[in-house]
Amino acid sequence: MITPMPCPISILIPAKNESANLRACLESARFADEIVVVDSGSTDGTREIAAEFGAAVVDFHWDGKPPKKKNWALANVPWRHAWVFILDADERITPELAEELGRIAAAPGADGYYVNRRFWFMGGWLRHCGYYPSWNLRFFRHRLGRYELLDGLGSDTGSGDNEVHEHVILDGRAGRLQNAMDHFAYPTIAVWVEKHNRYSNWEARRQGAAAGAAIDPQLVRKRRLKDLAERLPCRPTLRFVYHYVLRAGFLDGYRGYVFCRLLAFYEFLSVAKARELRRGEPR
Repeated sequence: MITPMPCPISILIPAKNESANLRACLESARFADEIVVVDSGSTDGTREIAAEFGAAVVDFHWDGKPPKKKNWALANVPWRHAWVFILDADERITPELAEELGRIAAAPGADGYYVNRRFWFMGGWLRHCGYYPSWNLRFFRHRLGRYELLDGLGSDTGSGDNEVHEHVILDGRAGRLQNAMDHFAYPTIAVWVEKHNRYSNWEARRQGAAAGAAIDPQLVRKRRLKDLAERLPCRPTLRFVYHYVLRAGFLDGYRGYVFCRLLAFYEFLSVAKARELRRGEPR
């Protein structure tokens, strides 16, 4: 049997204590010729798992100032290939997506590509709730893409050393991939609550911040609508109605109901923390 040649792309995996997720993530990325795990001082065996799969491990120590992990890696890692796919440890590249990435790397029709993500929650993936489709720019020529810097956001957001909500700014033309990848961000409700408690710190500081450079026009419109929504009363209730009723979360059954309730709770945290910041109360 002839072993297929590795796909001539590089995969960037940002990590910190991801031993629970990393093995399955790396397994899904075996098709790539180069895998680089950018690690922030893991102590749970993350580095050993990466080495087991033959991935390169690069240390990252954040000084509290830009760039954060992904931007630093894009600019400083000596990438073997021009094309980089950014893959979080709780994400999986499906075989169909891997095959598509190989075809594009051989004959690209654009400078970067958006990939659709399927969010898995409570034993199934969310087909509604406004979480599918979920397009994210992840595959691009590494010299042409950087994550945005939000003016006025500051560094003390409590969201760590990795870009979480920031989007890639591409100096070139973008297309869309036909196949989706799987996102296992929330294996339990407890994990969801822990992550969104941190994300709400970022969200509270984001209110009033501006994008430091031009991004996708559709994303700009979305953020403008979000800025308008921030002025409305009863935002947690409105967010539940938006995701559960207007975005048909009820069609996802009980998991959709729970997920939309949690989104309303996340909105409440963001509102309360933003008010806390405005009043200058101690965090």
